[in-house]
Amino acid sequence: MTNLCMKESMIVYKLHFLNKEMSSKFEGCTGLSQSKLELLYQLYQVEEMSQKELQQQIHIDNAAITRHLKQLEANDMIARRKKPTDHRVTLVHLTDHGRHEISAFLKEKERFVSLVLKDFTEEEIDQLFAMLNRIETNINDI
Repeated sequence: MTNLCMKESMIVYKLHFLNKEMSSKFEGCTGLSQSKLELLYQLYQVEEMSQKELQQQIHIDNAAITRHLKQLEANDMIARRKKPTDHRVTLVHLTDHGRHEISAFLKEKERFVSLVLKDFTEEEIDQLFAMLNRIETNINDI
């Protein structure tokens, strides 16, 4: 294995490891997974949306959206109801409690992000963002 190939493998491993670590730390700080926070944020921007639309917005599978919504409903963060004109469609909205809590979650996310990127210059952040976008494009091309 060449030196370049080893470095490339280490980069991919490091990205994978950082993703796992960041997800774990994020959940520890906010009490929510990134996908649950994204889900709540999508609902925060609208009055109500279908479960299917929500699933498509945050790019997770049907089982995951159902699991997340059940947990959030049990915590009184969201409520679901059947669409009156089409009982096959489930509509989802934030409860008053959920709407109140999302503000605190977003502030905590902001704090978390600033800690993760502490001591990075704006130029370094721009460069990192561009590189990550290139990696994403390459992955999508596979």
